[in-house]
Amino acid sequence: MHALFEDDGDLKAGAIHSETDATAQIETASGRRIKVKLPAVLLRFASPAPDELLAKATAQAGEIDLELLWETVPDVDLTFTQIAKEYFGAQASATEQASALVRLLQNPMYFRKRGKGLFKRAPEAELNAAIAGVERKKLEAMQLQGWADTLLAGQLPAEFGTPPNATIDRLLYAPDKSAAVTKALTLACEQGKTNPLSLLLTCGAIPSTHDYHFRRFLFHTFPKGTGFPAAETSPAPQLPTAAVRGFSIDDEATTEIDDAFSVGINAQGETVIGIHIAAPALGIAPGSPIDDIARDRLSTVYMPGNKITMLPDAVVRQFTLAEGKTVPALSLYATLDSDHGVIRTETKLEAVPIVANLRLQQLTDAIVDPMATTRAPWQEEMIALHKFAKARFTVRGKNEINRIDYNFEVMPDAAAPHDMERAKVAILPRARGSAIDLIVSELMIFANASWGKQLADAGAAGMFRIQGAGKTRMAVHPGPHEGLGVPYYLWSTSPIRRYSDLLNQRQLIALANGEALPYTKQNTTLLAAVADFDATYNQYGDFQRQMEDYWCCRWIAQEGITELNATVIRENLVRFERIPLVRRIDELPFSAPGVTVRARINSVNFWEATFSVGIVAP
Repeated sequence: MHALFEDDGDLKAGAIHSETDATAQIETASGRRIKVKLPAVLLRFASPAPDELLAKATAQAGEIDLELLWETVPDVDLTFTQIAKEYFGAQASATEQASALVRLLQNPMYFRKRGKGLFKRAPEAELNAAIAGVERKKLEAMQLQGWADTLLAGQLPAEFGTPPNATIDRLLYAPDKSAAVTKALTLACEQGKTNPLSLLLTCGAIPSTHDYHFRRFLFHTFPKGTGFPAAETSPAPQLPTAAVRGFSIDDEATTEIDDAFSVGINAQGETVIGIHIAAPALGIAPGSPIDDIARDRLSTVYMPGNKITMLPDAVVRQFTLAEGKTVPALSLYATLDSDHGVIRTETKLEAVPIVANLRLQQLTDAIVDPMATTRAPWQEEMIALHKFAKARFTVRGKNEINRIDYNFEVMPDAAAPHDMERAKVAILPRARGSAIDLIVSELMIFANASWGKQLADAGAAGMFRIQGAGKTRMAVHPGPHEGLGVPYYLWSTSPIRRYSDLLNQRQLIALANGEALPYTKQNTTLLAAVADFDATYNQYGDFQRQMEDYWCCRWIAQEGITELNATVIRENLVRFERIPLVRRIDELPFSAPGVTVRARINSVNFWEATFSVGIVAP
């Protein structure tokens, strides 16, 4: 006698070797004996042979009409043998009974399993819903295969949209595994033995390597886009006009001009240095729509050849310290003694005439040389500012910085200005510690430290920049900035570009006017801005460095660079010359810090914004 039984969820058949009241020893065709509990024995039969029964039942199961089978049996619990007899007739053979069992187990959509060998047909409504679901999956599979075929043919399916768009961005940067487009792309990659980036590039879904990096940042950081909703500023109040000639010092590409300077002589013959900061706080009320925009962005985002401003262009134009305009400003005046020390300071809210916007590219250290035989415009003012800057640097007691910074100049192709793949790049060195650099940095530090002291002395809250034990952070309470050597430091000189400065400017204006301060140390807006600022600012900084790395790679390829000098920082970490990059060179032998080595550029990868590098043999 033979038996059909279930073992670990599988149907098996064999000869009954022995049997007790609870179990049976069944020997399979391979000679293996299996101890089977009697309830697991589903069918006893004399013929055909066990293996033949399984083979014939499996083949015959596919011929059973499921719909007819479902309609044939009554809506009650039945054994598979009863169901087989309903379908094949009362004399259903062992093979037919086994084939019915196979068919039932293969199609739980039609028949629910109620126990070992026991089934009940599915309710009609549930069956119809299940059949409709199967049909939908078939259609979806056909659609996905059609899209996959289109992708493998090097074309983008119409349903993917015209690139660049949100659908492509999601596929590249945060694919939704349940989305049909993701399933189709995955299927195409599996069939074509490729990856999503390569396949989408082949299909023309990625306009350029530059767009790939830029749109990834936008996708994660600006999911709603970089446009501005309609919003208006409040009209600035009428202010007294300062009796000064203001001038700014900025890069040629700067449009958000936050700061300007002036130099004058008072009635006592003392030199008075003026630091004038644009005052958007006068037109942007806390909680207003524009304030919400600035609070959300927290800062302007910078990158070579582009930027995403914190404020709308119209607001920037209204408050920027542009040449030829008389602009509202918060001014800090420092009256100096003959040694350029500070006698006193005064803060004023006023309208400042901006006579000139000087550009760094047109300035050299010769403009601060008091021995120059010819005088350039603004030279007397620059000499005075330089003397004051050197005095402040000495007061802070910091070591002189002699480091090379780099400016990136991205030059789009005139025939295709929006195609960054055709743009050229120049990487221009700029020495830190130059006279012009010293003037700008020291006067900004002086203003931020002076205004930080004003808020601290008044016990007022603010967004203070604190540094201690090598860590820099924002805080609502004042504290020293060890790196700059000042007891208080308040970011307040870039209110068009940084929300911290805009918020602090509101505090300073209220303090100068003797008004109630808009923010207390428990103010939720202030606390939230402090909590969010560092993470957001660091994220923007990381993106800027990534794009600088990208344009360094572009420059290497553009100029055909195969070798570069590099200076060892420590171990195998080097700083390259001509570009602002620090990298590790695995094959670099031990070299003392400061040693110059010759690096070999092996390959450049624009997608990863990096390049592989080795060492040129001496």
